[in-house]
Amino acid sequence: MTDTCIHIHHLTRVEGHGDITVRIRNGSLEEVRFSVVEAPRFFEAFLRDRDYNEVTHLASRICGICAVSHRGAALKATESAFDSEISDQSLLLRRLAFHGEILSSHVLHIYFLAAPDYLGVPSLLHWAKRDRDTVLRAMRLKQTAYDLCKWVIGRHTHPVAMNVGGFPFVHNTRQLAPLREALVASMADIRDTVSLFNSFSIPTFERDTEYISLSHPDQYAIYDGDIVSSEGTKIPPRQYRDIIHEYIVPYSTAKYARANRPEYMVGALARVNNNFGQLSPFAREIADLAGLTVPCFNPFMNTTAQIVECAHCLEDSVQIIDRLLETGICVEDEQTEIRPCAGGGVGAVEAPRGILFHEYEYDEKGKCLSANLVIPTAQNLGNLEADMRAFTPGVLHQEEGAIAHALEMLVRAYDPCISCSTHVVRLE
Repeated sequence: MTDTCIHIHHLTRVEGHGDITVRIRNGSLEEVRFSVVEAPRFFEAFLRDRDYNEVTHLASRICGICAVSHRGAALKATESAFDSEISDQSLLLRRLAFHGEILSSHVLHIYFLAAPDYLGVPSLLHWAKRDRDTVLRAMRLKQTAYDLCKWVIGRHTHPVAMNVGGFPFVHNTRQLAPLREALVASMADIRDTVSLFNSFSIPTFERDTEYISLSHPDQYAIYDGDIVSSEGTKIPPRQYRDIIHEYIVPYSTAKYARANRPEYMVGALARVNNNFGQLSPFAREIADLAGLTVPCFNPFMNTTAQIVECAHCLEDSVQIIDRLLETGICVEDEQTEIRPCAGGGVGAVEAPRGILFHEYEYDEKGKCLSANLVIPTAQNLGNLEADMRAFTPGVLHQEEGAIAHALEMLVRAYDPCISCSTHVVRLE
């Protein structure tokens, strides 16, 4: 191939709209670009002048897939600003909600977005004609995740029952035993998921990469922890601006970010690379079955890391439920008293697609003065383009259609949530 331009307008099987552009001149790679082309969504602007309870409620509307993560980050930032702490019980319940969201989101990507690339079909629904059990397995896993979220926070999408200071309703503990049973049964489905992916031919591409995630001394970090980089940096979330530096590019409505290197990766592969030793025993068993060893520098293995995290979420959820069944759930008649005060706070959590930051400044009455949201997909964009630049020369010998498909697979391996990432507004 000498001169050509591959342009994929509105890549399919991802959340949101993004374009891939590759220009090849005289047989060499001239330009690689992934453009976020969605219109800005203005969340950081219209959160201003809102009461703190409205801020945390509206923040969950940023995304229909990661609503728990956005609400959780907003709650943590607000509670930090007001120097407020939640009970140990509320902390366990929030961890359960995050497990439900990660399980649901990962299963969506593993089966419905990534698997069709390897199965050679346009969508998993096409595959159902040949293998109905595979689709039913995916639906069972998603149902279990939805049921877990519904029990903890009222519903999965845009939760209504996870407030500043605690939970505003009484949990029905009679539902815990069947929920636990469904979680345990789902472990067999995760083993079958590994068997399915072990039958695929995963590209062997690797590129040395900086990985950033939360890390906690006592547990696999999802809801709490310090910011750690595979380059050795470790800082508390309130100092996130010391390492995360956002910038804009002319062809995207999403911000980019750099840290110790010009680009870095967040998400399941980053978390597993940085915190492998704290995965649950079942998750480590699944990693062994899937052939995932750390450090892993293959971005296509991000999907495999998601399968490993599904195993962790299931096993840790069972342990949390056992603890709640043993101790019972106290009715929090009165949530932790909230006393708004002037000041700022940062909330950092692990959304399914990577570390997520919310930062707010409040006045003395709890009215939001400013908001800054740093989204996982936006943090990944620079690393995604660097991977595309390194990956493309290895597939240039193929037909144009095959090159395009290989690049689509690489982007989808990142599981981008593009709508979340659109924040740039250009004023002229």
